[in-house]
Amino acid sequence: MSIQKPSIPKGTRDFGPAVVARRNYIFGVIRRTFELFGYAPLETPTLENLSVLTGKYGDEGDQLLFKVLNSGDFLKDVAPDDIAEGTRKVLPKIAEKGLRYDLTVPFARYVVMNRGTLTFPFKRYQIQPVWRADRPQRGRYREFYQCDADVVGTDSLLCEAEIVLMMCEVLNGISLTDFTIKINHRGVLRNIYQALGSEGKESDLFVAIDKLDKIGREGVEKELAERGFSAQASEQLFELLATSGNYGEKLEKLNSAFQKAGLPSESEGSNSPTYKGLKDLREVQEYLTSFGFTQFDKVEFDPTLARGLSYYTGCIFEIKINNVKIGSVSGGGRYDNLTGAFGLPGVSGVGFSFGVDRLYDCLEELNLFPPNAATTTRCLVVNFDEEAGRAALPVLRQLREAGIPSELYHTPDKLVKQFKYADQKGIAYVLLQGSEERVKSLFKLKNMSTGQEQLLALHDVLSALAQ
Repeated sequence: MSIQKPSIPKGTRDFGPAVVARRNYIFGVIRRTFELFGYAPLETPTLENLSVLTGKYGDEGDQLLFKVLNSGDFLKDVAPDDIAEGTRKVLPKIAEKGLRYDLTVPFARYVVMNRGTLTFPFKRYQIQPVWRADRPQRGRYREFYQCDADVVGTDSLLCEAEIVLMMCEVLNGISLTDFTIKINHRGVLRNIYQALGSEGKESDLFVAIDKLDKIGREGVEKELAERGFSAQASEQLFELLATSGNYGEKLEKLNSAFQKAGLPSESEGSNSPTYKGLKDLREVQEYLTSFGFTQFDKVEFDPTLARGLSYYTGCIFEIKINNVKIGSVSGGGRYDNLTGAFGLPGVSGVGFSFGVDRLYDCLEELNLFPPNAATTTRCLVVNFDEEAGRAALPVLRQLREAGIPSELYHTPDKLVKQFKYADQKGIAYVLLQGSEERVKSLFKLKNMSTGQEQLLALHDVLSALAQ
């Protein structure tokens, strides 16, 4: 038998114990935050029917779907001549399933299939891997985890405000404190399109604007020209997008610009007409103020934010960690028509997702992981000899019953070797009980980072390690 060189597909990765432990640290903070805000856990299958996935992510998204070839029973009904000739009548049935591209569309499918058993508004979170046939690069993988939180069955903008609160809770919880939450509204983008004279296709404008950070103004202008927009429209677009000031000031300036362009108002106020997108963004700000939110300096109204996915209809969000060169670590928005694609129209939803892989890369680059985040064992019990090893087993049991991750060194060996094992694994404490300590029913607890040793009774050891 020939020896095969081991490999994995491009865009996928193995995770060793230390990496998995750090990832679980991030998952833990996210999971606790979602549950703190009343979201319940949900899981959906890895495979979805292609009919569920296609047409939900726009043309570019559909091209990134991983399609799964039919196999097994499918092949027994295909004539051998058809397989040999590769006739066209077989090809349309080759792939009928695909790997999920995100967690939102499967969630919408789940809601429709289970609508008779759900309590609305329905709030769920989901932490599972997704797959995209993208070009692999740093911060962008073909297999990666998403952590979604969505609520359906309400159009209350309180949900959007709570998304901002959850974003801040998670990022502060993992010490990524230098961040910007960008927020926009598809209604604002539609108003911008109207202000340009409705040239070209609205979706083409959104796709081009969404690439502004990647290809710059010149690249966007070139793409707009290719999509049928005039040079005058491009110039006017960038005048609107260049609106400056804080959150509230930008809202007011765009409101005035839309009035000047002669756009019909969607909502009449007592003194001045307003537009729904701008009105919704103002209401989100008011909810946050009422809550006592204190991090408005980290929330930016950004009219250039478009979010490429075609199902968004209202507020849209994105998070950028400011001091690293990595793309957005979170995004989301309001969608009013997604369940309608599966036969349940009129159910509004809003949600967002964290990309754990990018959060991990940010924490690693900034050296922000806690010292014990990569450690699974907290205490190593030294194994002096066969008698000491057997005597240590009840101690090991009590350590674990106290919730202290512990292990007994597998065989009797030299102390230096056991200490080296603990050091290489990042184990914080080593517990020793030689013959002298055993006579006195005492233990020597060694702190591996400071070298400090304490002589303690077992109940004191348990108290010390539980801190």
